[in-house]
Amino acid sequence: MVMILRSTPTSPFSRKVKIAGIVLGLEDRIVPEFADPLKADDTLRVQNPLGKMPTLLLEDGGIIYDSVVILDYLDQLAGGGKIVPADPVQRREAQTLQALGDGIMDAALLIVYEGRHRPAEKRHEPWLDYQRGKIVRAITALEAKPPVTEPNVGTIALACAFGYLDWRKQVDWRAQFPNLVAWHDRFRAAVPAFDKTYAAPKD
Repeated sequence: MVMILRSTPTSPFSRKVKIAGIVLGLEDRIVPEFADPLKADDTLRVQNPLGKMPTLLLEDGGIIYDSVVILDYLDQLAGGGKIVPADPVQRREAQTLQALGDGIMDAALLIVYEGRHRPAEKRHEPWLDYQRGKIVRAITALEAKPPVTEPNVGTIALACAFGYLDWRKQVDWRAQFPNLVAWHDRFRAAVPAFDKTYAAPKD
């Protein structure tokens, strides 16, 4: 039996799950299945009332979401203490970093949605600046002291956030934050799953 990952190929939150699955040796047990959150008749809305990705359909028939819960579940499935550190302090640090990485992705997605779903004449630039400000503040906070490169829930989230910014370019982070560019390069070298989960964007 396998678990079904309802997602899209380019979702940064779903990429977190895919990377975690590879790192934890569970890749063969996770099968991606395309989901369209905007389509009313997609079963995603039944599996997850919020209609959001990623949603994981478990082998026992259970359903869990979102990426934070899924990564914790996969870590437990792999024996625990792998990408969610067992040490309380390290766990707190990793989970806080995950919240920061997820927050960057949330803000980046809101910028994309503003351009995709709102007519040009109704787009609100102060709102876009507010979202960009979240991203810049988060990255600035990390620039002085980049995190470790080993994969945990926090570093995986941060790497996926940078990957999404590289694609959508909501903020030109590479020009402003050289220490984190170097960190990202080290993470990619240390965690081949990052490049393995890259999905070439269609737009």
